[in-house]
Amino acid sequence: MTFRRKFSLGIYLERTNLALTCFKAYDIRGRLGIDLDKNIAYRIGAAFAVALNAKTVVLGRDARASSEALTQAVAQGLIDQGCDVLDLGLSGTEEMYFATTHFGADGGICVTASHNPMDYNGMKMVRAGSAPLGAGAGLARIKELAEENAFKKRVTLGQIHDIAEEARAAYVDRVCQFVDISALKSLKILVNAGHGTAGPTFDAIAARLADLGSQLAFERLFHEPDGSFPQGIPNPLLPDNRPMTAEAVLASGADFGVAWDGDFDRCFFFDHTGAFVDGEYVVGLLADAFLAKDPGATIIHDPRIIWNTQDLVAKAGGRAVQTRTGHAFIKQAMRDENAIYGGEMSAHHYFRDFVYCDSGMIPWLLVAELVSRHGPLADLVAHRKAAFPSSGEINFTLEDPKTAIARVRSEFKSEAVSIDEMDGFGFDMGDWRFNLRSSNTEPVVRLNVETRGDAELVLKGVDRVKRALLG
Repeated sequence: MTFRRKFSLGIYLERTNLALTCFKAYDIRGRLGIDLDKNIAYRIGAAFAVALNAKTVVLGRDARASSEALTQAVAQGLIDQGCDVLDLGLSGTEEMYFATTHFGADGGICVTASHNPMDYNGMKMVRAGSAPLGAGAGLARIKELAEENAFKKRVTLGQIHDIAEEARAAYVDRVCQFVDISALKSLKILVNAGHGTAGPTFDAIAARLADLGSQLAFERLFHEPDGSFPQGIPNPLLPDNRPMTAEAVLASGADFGVAWDGDFDRCFFFDHTGAFVDGEYVVGLLADAFLAKDPGATIIHDPRIIWNTQDLVAKAGGRAVQTRTGHAFIKQAMRDENAIYGGEMSAHHYFRDFVYCDSGMIPWLLVAELVSRHGPLADLVAHRKAAFPSSGEINFTLEDPKTAIARVRSEFKSEAVSIDEMDGFGFDMGDWRFNLRSSNTEPVVRLNVETRGDAELVLKGVDRVKRALLG
């Protein structure tokens, strides 16, 4: 059923001013019925069209139960401002990124709350060319217009165009170009979509690989999209969510496992033993792989866990550039530096040849090629984990994060070799290092600790920072 059959034109035109709390640093997220509803979604759609003077906008949505209605409202706002909507339907955020550039649209929107709780939803947005749309690059103007809510319906309305089939085919072709099909061995890969959006898109990629002669075999887990998320919100970054994938890898005898979050712009890896591979080691692994093919290239990384990536990039003759955490910041740095690859330890991976955007599908293809060429994933990361042990990300929910962080800064500043304030606080303590920052998307403080070859010191560092943080 198309949007056109469901919409009643002009039903969201109330002129009440409203301070919108769903606008964050680089996207939109909020609680349903409190921060975000159909009325607000309509305003955002209309504001997006006006702020960007958009004539054509790509629009997709994730599998959440609330996403379809919100997407309809966004589309109506765009249509009422004379903007054509290129409808992706159920799709991953990265499919919206790709389609925005592929179809030459003026912008793109994906209605998704990614890994946030069930009572949340949101939107990720880009400008023409899939360029980031953050607070300093148009998002503030969209917020202003949405709050003013002074929209007048255009005489000539926009139209809906169903591009789902064409867009996915083009996307699949592009993604498959990142891997040497002839190098892929007969690996078995366990994939866990978590009942999110990944399943149908993965199936299209798998079918294309088979057509190209790939012998990869797949075991699928929780594959069908289900907005009720019967296995819980798909977010493998949380330790409690990992055992189901780990156990399935072992039970299936897979060479490695892959799990995605709800809109599959993040992917997470498990080796053949079921062990979770921390994101910072995946960043280093992919950086090294790209530099093997393009020596001297630039690699972007976030400020949380850095030593492993910097070491690998230096040894491979590349250039490592640090930037702030968050997709808008990484994407802009990718463009500014013409970086071939960028990675965040939170499992976002960005690719110059994928419109400088992040993808949760390209990484598992690259890992499949690496495992085919060089052996088990466990072996590929073991020596890096020994050389640069890390804590992984530890989250704290605090009543007064600012005071807690200030307390940590006061305790450690005199001991620190240097303090990096690019994103939160990064304390270089000489033989160990930690980063402490408030989340841009959740009410938590995140801690990461790393050392050079001393796993015991990681534990000691975590304990010291934790005691200072909690007072």
